[in-house]
Amino acid sequence: MKLITTFVFCLSLFCQAQNTVTISGVITSQGETLPYANVYLQGTSLGTTSEEDGSFKIKNVPSGAYKIIASFTGFNSRKKSITVSSTNIIVNFDLLENQALNEVVITGTLKSVSRLESPVPVEVYTSAFLKKNPTPNIFEALQNVNGVRPQLNCNVCNTGDIHINGLEGPYTLVLIDGMPIVSGLSTVYGLSGIPNSLIEQIEIVKGPASSLYGSEAVGGLINIITKLPEHAPIVFADSYVSGWGEVNADIGFKTKVGEKATLLFGTNYFKYDNSIDNNNDNFTDLTLQDRISVFQKWSFDRKSKKKFSLAGRFFYEDRWGGELQWNKGFRGGDEVYGESIYTTRYELLGEYQLPVEENMNFQFSYSDHDQNSVYGNVPYLAQQRIGFGQLTWDKSLKNHDLLFGVAGRYNYYNDNTTATVEADNIIIPSVFVQDEITLTKKQKVLLGLRYDYDKRHGSIVTPRVAYRYKPTNDDIFRVNAGTGFRVVNLFTEEHAALTGSRDVIVEEELKPEQSFNVNINYLKKIYTKNALQFTIDASAWYTYFSNAIIPDYDTNPNQIIYDNLDGFSVSKGFSLNVDAIFGSGISGGLGITVQDVNQTENDIKTRQILTERFTGTWSFSYKNYPTNLTFDYTGNIYGPMRLPILGDLDPRQEYSPTWSIQNIQATYDGFNNFEIYGGVKNILNWTPNNNNPFIIARAKDPFDEDVQFDAQGNAQVTADNPYALTFDPSYVYGPNQGRRIFIGLRYTLN
Repeated sequence: MKLITTFVFCLSLFCQAQNTVTISGVITSQGETLPYANVYLQGTSLGTTSEEDGSFKIKNVPSGAYKIIASFTGFNSRKKSITVSSTNIIVNFDLLENQALNEVVITGTLKSVSRLESPVPVEVYTSAFLKKNPTPNIFEALQNVNGVRPQLNCNVCNTGDIHINGLEGPYTLVLIDGMPIVSGLSTVYGLSGIPNSLIEQIEIVKGPASSLYGSEAVGGLINIITKLPEHAPIVFADSYVSGWGEVNADIGFKTKVGEKATLLFGTNYFKYDNSIDNNNDNFTDLTLQDRISVFQKWSFDRKSKKKFSLAGRFFYEDRWGGELQWNKGFRGGDEVYGESIYTTRYELLGEYQLPVEENMNFQFSYSDHDQNSVYGNVPYLAQQRIGFGQLTWDKSLKNHDLLFGVAGRYNYYNDNTTATVEADNIIIPSVFVQDEITLTKKQKVLLGLRYDYDKRHGSIVTPRVAYRYKPTNDDIFRVNAGTGFRVVNLFTEEHAALTGSRDVIVEEELKPEQSFNVNINYLKKIYTKNALQFTIDASAWYTYFSNAIIPDYDTNPNQIIYDNLDGFSVSKGFSLNVDAIFGSGISGGLGITVQDVNQTENDIKTRQILTERFTGTWSFSYKNYPTNLTFDYTGNIYGPMRLPILGDLDPRQEYSPTWSIQNIQATYDGFNNFEIYGGVKNILNWTPNNNNPFIIARAKDPFDEDVQFDAQGNAQVTADNPYALTFDPSYVYGPNQGRRIFIGLRYTLN
């Protein structure tokens, strides 16, 4: 009996051995073998690495159907389906080099060029970057970009703007598909409601770009590039909920319309209606929002194969913040304080390549923005319309790549505040020329010049020069210098809460703000024998501003005084980005910016308010291929910044502490077409009220009913008001939203 048992056991082992096979092959790239590449069977623990000659073997593979994956640092992974039966299998892979550093960019020169070839440094962030920390809008997503900070300007309404290298929001131009439809009043709203699934990439240029883009591109610009319909998924959906009760949903599709057109349709819906007051001041910590955005983009096939596309977007939002007992019945009254904002916005943009032999493009955009807001009992009703048209001629000659352009911009703005005596209604024509000169295979020079005519200020000329030196394929050195300008615009939504009872005093004829900038950039790629890949991107900049217009609210509490700064302001600093791929599914990035932003008037130098000395960002990811799990850890850190306190008696901190927002996320993509993700945002549970007696001054008396004033309008010390304060929600430098979990689901059908 024992002999029979032993025989049966050996027979079973023999049969099992007969049912396992060996998978072998060679991994190459463009004919060259790739040693130490990872090869594994998805969903199993079976895998290996290739030898020095690129060959590999995976032994003892049971029968069945598998997906075999080959990956190597700096190369795109490849996946193949195989069926294992009774014979050995040979599977070869040819991997293509990852082109992450060779993305095509257009923002720096208005031309489609490789990022490495562009003489203007352009930072590129893809849709994969947005997935590492899901957010309901682009405004929040930019918090993890080095040197870029979304700045909230009000604790109650949560409006804000985008700071680049410490410069205020009006100095940043935001584009969608290269068209300047987002500016001034509409900055935050223009960055909300674009489904992240429709975004191809975000391109960021730091420093003046007025020689190509005109006014507002003084501190830098952000270009949000949406997908071409033909490159978008057939169907996509992405939705998540958070522990605070936020609900965000993106959904869309693409389809052929007739034989000549392809339509890409997407919609975004965001809802938050949970009043939370964790800092116990009887005010909402986060504005309640109900927002919908509908986006569509059409691409038309032409016999000439030339471009023709149209895109449009509708945006509506109802948001409010204020005392917890507020409802719409109190809107505009003085019983319960609330800030309520109704926003309706339409956008249209397009590109048409002319049917001529030369490469000539016409681009256009139009936006119509209607704002109906109340700040307590102060109404703010505003309309803004921006129209833009631009014709460019791209002409290549020997050693010269020329670009000629003519443009026209129409601006209309009107509101009901005392800052607006009459509607701003103006057309600004422009012409520009650019020549990218190839000196040698390693050296290029770019020369640019733009002329704008504004009837309020006359002629404005903005030149720039750029130099690129590429001694090796892995080293790039760039120097950029140029000027920027911003035409006078006194109209911003944030002024509305202050200007209702103030007289606007313009002490002189205001001149356009002007800047001069020098930026030095060095980019280095490093590949090691251990299959590690590093990219180092370092920049140093110096920007000098003249004619800066800074509103004075302090000289007289009953006035806003506008004049050009009798002096100058300076922004200077250094930034460093390091991206790394470590192999085995591990990658990461680290960014550091150190800056000094100040102004000098009457020989007195002061540090700009709400500007940090240093910032840091990071992102680390780990992909565990056998389990189909990806882990992301993202975060940022901000150094101290000067804050808007209300006087010497104000007990709130004059400078913010060093603070950090950190997030973790796990994603499972083992299902066909589906991804499940979830994590924790703000894991440190940091909020600005830490170590502060309060954030909103006089939150218990938002209409200043119990504040006593002297003859000059200054608040007085009383038993009920020991710090001589008035109601003030502008002491804000970070979000009031603490720790929260989130969970989401994505579906993509390609």
